Amino acid sequence: MDTLTELPALPVLREKRTSGSTWITINRAHKHNALARPVLQMLADAVREAAADTTTRYIVLCGTGDRYFAAGGDLKDLASVRDEASVRTMMDEACGALDAIRLCPVPVLAYLNGDAIGGGAELALACDMRLQAANARIGYIQARLAITSAWGGGPDLFQLLGTSRAMRMMCRGELIDAAQALQWGLCDAVITDGASGEDMNAFLKPMDRVSPQVLRGIKAQAIAARRENTWAAHRRVEQRHLMHTWLHDDHWAASENILTKGST
Repeated sequence: MDTLTELPALPVLREKRTSGSTWITINRAHKHNALARPVLQMLADAVREAAADTTTRYIVLCGTGDRYFAAGGDLKDLASVRDEASVRTMMDEACGALDAIRLCPVPVLAYLNGDAIGGGAELALACDMRLQAANARIGYIQARLAITSAWGGGPDLFQLLGTSRAMRMMCRGELIDAAQALQWGLCDAVITDGASGEDMNAFLKPMDRVSPQVLRGIKAQAIAARRENTWAAHRRVEQRHLMHTWLHDDHWAASENILTKGST
């Protein structure tokens, strides 16, 4: 049976599912799922706790409701950040929270149940994959507030889209719909029928069949690539995880299953 665990503070919920996935939800629909600094820390803690469970295959981040995945930083919370020291602290702490996702040892997927804007778009780009509801948009609209990206989302966007499209999105404050996001590679699938529908199931089902240690090995390579390690450094990561997964009982069971089918 799937279990729902509510963290000490209501803004973040964590649900462990029988598939081995963990769903983490920003539960602030009344605030458009805005990312106050304490909420970011709760998200980071929830991701770390889920990843510490060796049976976790992957994590899905989403928001409550159908209007917003996350509407960016909570302006009321950030109103007191008015000098260089406090700006630096804010940047470092928030980027550190998103680094818990970037460096999470299991794949992290963002389900954009609604719009991901500003800091919410940076949160989405910190994830390894994005599944975008048909009605959802994603936009780096920080320029509308006369600021630039703040939490590491700029490097993420430029790495994913390249210079021209990343600059276009940021300079024009564009909100990219699901069809265009899919075309650009900004999202990996469009979800037309909700979190429990066939589109979501079709995307996640192949991952549900993959052994947790294999998914961790793949994520380790993603981290190496994202951090722009040299080819040799990336290769060492690949070798380490191949050794672990090759010698695991799951590999030999899968090999035996294929051999058995081939001999019949």
